[in-house]
Amino acid sequence: MKKKQANGAHNHSGSTFDSFLEEEGIREEVEAVAVKRILAWQLEQAMKEQQKTKQAMARELRTSRSQLDRLLDPQNTAVTIDTVTRAARVLGKRLVLRITEPGKVRKAVRTRERVSLVRRGG
Repeated sequence: MKKKQANGAHNHSGSTFDSFLEEEGIREEVEAVAVKRILAWQLEQAMKEQQKTKQAMARELRTSRSQLDRLLDPQNTAVTIDTVTRAARVLGKRLVLRITEPGKVRKAVRTRERVSLVRRGG
């Protein structure tokens, strides 16, 4: 257990970021938001590459513009796999999900898109 400092804060020196998130009880939430940010960014990039407007995308998905905005909102993790799959298909892409061992996630996350997303602060 980490020692509490005089001001009541925990001393996390030497701990990993994952263990910090675990201690704070927010690891799953943080991971969900990170995954959603990546998905939203990838969908937006594909839309830009294809010069597809949100209005056209919503029409092809047979949904409302506000529903598309929720899909593209990096903070909104309440999006179904079906919705993301349909959006990917409209863009000529495919959604691939994988369950892996915790230590292997770091290696899978290091793609060019994700690194640039982190560098942009997005």
